[in-house]
Amino acid sequence: MVKIDNIELPDFPLLLAPMEDVSDPPFRALCKEQGADVVYTEFISSEGLIRDAAKSVMKLDIYEKERPVGIQIFGANLDSMLQTVDIVQESKPDIIDINFGCPVKKVVCKGAGAGILKDIDLMVSLTKEMVKRTHLPITVKTRLGWDHNSIRIVEVAERLQDVGCKAISIHGRTRAQMYKGEADWRPIAEVKNNHRMHIPVFGNGDVDSPERAVEMRDDYGLDGAMIGRASIGNPWFFKEVKHYFKTGEHLSPVGIEERVDAARRHLQMSIDWKGEKLGVFETRRHYTNYFKGIPHFKEYRTKLVTSDESVDVFKALDEILEVFGNYEFS
Repeated sequence: MVKIDNIELPDFPLLLAPMEDVSDPPFRALCKEQGADVVYTEFISSEGLIRDAAKSVMKLDIYEKERPVGIQIFGANLDSMLQTVDIVQESKPDIIDINFGCPVKKVVCKGAGAGILKDIDLMVSLTKEMVKRTHLPITVKTRLGWDHNSIRIVEVAERLQDVGCKAISIHGRTRAQMYKGEADWRPIAEVKNNHRMHIPVFGNGDVDSPERAVEMRDDYGLDGAMIGRASIGNPWFFKEVKHYFKTGEHLSPVGIEERVDAARRHLQMSIDWKGEKLGVFETRRHYTNYFKGIPHFKEYRTKLVTSDESVDVFKALDEILEVFGNYEFS
């Protein structure tokens, strides 16, 4: 059993990573149904939240069926982050997660996300004060370091634990790497193997197959895997990994009917939550993976990702089921 504070999780839990414009309530619901043990919201700007920005406030929506669920926030100003903790608590999440790893320029240039990796003392002091502010467990998601020459993740993780962080998820790249190259899990294993560490250490980055998840568990000895890009348009990934853990065999590929049903439900939930325009637009990124591998699919993919009206997208999904209903994935 793995525990984040008092939250009990199964051995080697699978966590849905917080992803901007991806891990919203509709997608989290689908991943939860397919075996995700913990799900996280899209990351929320502390400055946006305390200014009551509509998009930031909307991201606080969570539902009972998602639990345990973490709300992730980012920022670099102590007063703003503490105010954000107060606001986030009202949504009653199970976990508050701090993003110390986002590499995108608009976040980093404000000293937030991975930008804070250039000021480890601030990173630790922010975490300490946030832990003192709430009864909820505070966790951290971060990267190996700012660049290859500044990797101090063993020290950083230990210091975060010492000020009350209850779990840490580490992406196996530096900020300088962005998402290029291969994730290096060896420094994450060094964090886990530090005899002073007792909080869960989760690995993130390039867990894109059941075999890779097994490697992270058995060869690197980590406590769990945080799944990001492999789950986009593929909420079944969690179930596939767990089946492989149990049997050593791959699940049969999900058929067209189940894929179309998931795409329909995803779109409808998105419309219900965001409204017609945003619901249609922000679900598009998933369709390529929902129907990946189908030959002669370009015409239908184009309809899915260019139609502005949900009625047209639903019609395209009906056509896909009719035309490709007997297609068998290998």
